[in-house]
Amino acid sequence: MLRFLADENFNNQIVRGVFRRNADVDMARVQDVSLSGADDPTVLEWAADQKRIVLTHDVATMTDFAYQRVKANLSMPGLFEISRRVPVGLAIEEILLLAECSLEGEWEGQVRFLPLR
Repeated sequence: MLRFLADENFNNQIVRGVFRRNADVDMARVQDVSLSGADDPTVLEWAADQKRIVLTHDVATMTDFAYQRVKANLSMPGLFEISRRVPVGLAIEEILLLAECSLEGEWEGQVRFLPLR
């Protein structure tokens, strides 16, 4: 199962909903791992060290920093960007589907926008 890191401003309703549906999902929040206030490159580096895919709503800057890591041949386990306009229930379903149906390492170096459909 995939491992996730929810960015600092990621909707906690989504995080709680994922855990309500499947308590076994391995998801940490930036706040839980002492990264509150950290800049995007630091969050991405920590996620890479921990082999966690970052979940974010930040399409303005996080994407650029993720691509910079890929271009520099640094590990970037994946970045899933979810627009704040995506309904909470749909975001939960997408994360659960990805967590349960993806292989470890499958999203390495990729930035994807959810929902995938």
